[in-house]
Amino acid sequence: MSPEERKTAARRALPMVDLTDLTDNCNHEAIEALCTRAQTEFGPVGAVCIWPRFVAHAHKLLARSGIPIATVVNFPGGNQSVEMTVVETATAISDGADEIDLVMPYQALNAGKTAEANDMLNAVREASSQQALLKVIIEAGELSDDTLVRKASDMAIEAGADFIKTSTGKVPVNATLEFAEIMIQAIADSGKEVGFKPAGGIKSTEDTAEYLAIADKIMGSDWANSETFRFGASSVLDDLLAALSGGSAVKSDGY
Repeated sequence: MSPEERKTAARRALPMVDLTDLTDNCNHEAIEALCTRAQTEFGPVGAVCIWPRFVAHAHKLLARSGIPIATVVNFPGGNQSVEMTVVETATAISDGADEIDLVMPYQALNAGKTAEANDMLNAVREASSQQALLKVIIEAGELSDDTLVRKASDMAIEAGADFIKTSTGKVPVNATLEFAEIMIQAIADSGKEVGFKPAGGIKSTEDTAEYLAIADKIMGSDWANSETFRFGASSVLDDLLAALSGGSAVKSDGY
């Protein structure tokens, strides 16, 4: 991409970034740094995505920024009980979470236990209804085949997800362009107002442009915006800012 093409792509992608810190050693100082980074000279990111234990702290830091706070539940393994996940969801919303990123019980789905996965989806949808966006992580890289990726997407949409999300970023295979095409097609076929979030492994302005090109192809060029499309990433922001400043690409090993 030329510098001007990178700048155009970065300008489009920046408001769609869910700036993420789900590292095991995250602390309050890291959350403060993340919240500061989220308010860039070129405008705010789409949201910050953090562990539930930091939601209340982030809520104070971002109170007047307009930047939503996303948090994760049943994360990362997708194998908590429904009861525990509902409590986790309610507590996070009480602490100030605006968006809930729920890991679908993908291991149960792989084992053919569809009802178990549906029970989790329906319970958390009810717990978050009218209070927070629900973004369902299907963990596509851990599902047995593309048919199951489509089935999980359809299940999440049918259960009332506001977004479907590829991955936790914690497994060997996370977001891919192939998964994006399957999942966005599921949204198109549903006819419902559901967004899409690729997460894990998105590190460059060029990466964001490739994912948005798929959305444009399937949904039309006016569909993808911060209300319908997010990038789950921590490392891509620096490269987007470099592109907007006219600088060269930034190397990063982040999430």
